[in-house]
Amino acid sequence: MKRDIITLLGGFLTSLFLFLGAIGVSFDWFTPESIDAFIMLCGSIVALGINLYAVWKNTYVSKKARKQKEVLKQKGLK
Repeated sequence: MKRDIITLLGGFLTSLFLFLGAIGVSFDWFTPESIDAFIMLCGSIVALGINLYAVWKNTYVSKKARKQKEVLKQKGLK
């Protein structure tokens, strides 16, 4: 799902680039290379976010998780 959104964003930016070129509007910074770099950045941010969430949920860092860890130790499950 997230990959589809990033692909859709890349397609939109590429279409916008082509449309602006067709009507004679150009920006020095708005190139196919900058679009590719932006899409790569978006994909990396999503991957980092998912990774950070997974690490947070699978470790005993929060107060609630530390309490849960203590209960598991007391019951001999950890």
